[in-house]
Amino acid sequence: MSSTPKTSSLETLRGLDVAPRSVTSASGAELGIARTDDGERLVAMAPKGSLFFGDLEGKTQGHHDGRTLLLGPLSTHNAAALREALPWLRPQLLGLQTSTGFGDRLGLATPGHVRALSTVGGGIAPIFAQQSIREMQRTGRTPQEVMDDATWGVFAEGWREGFGADADHLKTFEDVNACVAAGYTFFTFDPGERVDDQAEGVNARTLRGALDRLPWKELEDSFEDLKRRYPERLTAEGYEVTLGEEALARAAVKYGRAVAHVASMYRYLEEAMGGRPFEVEVSVDETETPTTHAQHAYVVGELSRLGVRFVSLAPRYVGRFEKGVDYIGDIGGFERDFAVHAALARAASSNGPYKLSLHSGSDKFSIYEPAVRQT
Repeated sequence: MSSTPKTSSLETLRGLDVAPRSVTSASGAELGIARTDDGERLVAMAPKGSLFFGDLEGKTQGHHDGRTLLLGPLSTHNAAALREALPWLRPQLLGLQTSTGFGDRLGLATPGHVRALSTVGGGIAPIFAQQSIREMQRTGRTPQEVMDDATWGVFAEGWREGFGADADHLKTFEDVNACVAAGYTFFTFDPGERVDDQAEGVNARTLRGALDRLPWKELEDSFEDLKRRYPERLTAEGYEVTLGEEALARAAVKYGRAVAHVASMYRYLEEAMGGRPFEVEVSVDETETPTTHAQHAYVVGELSRLGVRFVSLAPRYVGRFEKGVDYIGDIGGFERDFAVHAALARAASSNGPYKLSLHSGSDKFSIYEPAVRQT
């Protein structure tokens, strides 16, 4: 367990500019982050011979009141040692709490994110470690660096209310391996490259041919069995969703390969985690055409049938979600469409309820209120 000392010996040491919110104690040592001429450093002070020092990288800086002072780098090794010693630095499962992914792209913004969240409150569960593999490649970062930067930001600000770590937009087994090794707890699968947007407009003959070419073996299914499982009309909280043969065929052609890929990714992740708890989000938002309500029901039903358990789904909503600007589209139309997605999420019996996610949701000020109102 950790606690914040009432009087910090670290802050009284001459020549050390210690961030006051970072000061805490663990295993008999007093810990914090000090600003030095060479940049920020981990500072630790503990009784001589403390075993805790054996877990830290750094150089001793002398002795004070019978205790040894150590300065160390904000390194992967030291971040791991702190996560081991301080439970509040370890990412947690967030479940169905309203959550926000902060997406610190450069590894510098987490302290500001913590201060903003502390100021606003509102019961929002933060996901401080969050970046897609694509963004990591563009910024030259690794999953471990994203995790460690979030750890140091949380430590610097003394945030003890818990946070999640999202391995975002994963597409390959290699992506999963890297993020499991770095200690992520939340995994977003992105099968967008396997979504067939052309299914929306093709004629019946073309649709039938595409249906026959689906990976039915991977889906452990057939179209005849699929039709038998779904009623022609599905009702969720008074909303009626049509699931006739054509709607099911288009849903299967559009999302069938995506469903199969997510199932394989989920099974791989389950094995890679080795029994450790984790959470999954399924994201099909980065596609050309909106996810209809019938397609939402299909995706959820088929993932559930294949044993995929998820806490969050990101459909492709109506309108446009571009980065850095407000929502583009009719706000009233968005809310009417979103209301049915929300009802489906609440009504799901085999794998629900689950959260709905707004991807590229930053700066979408005009739809935050409608989204919250409907969920």
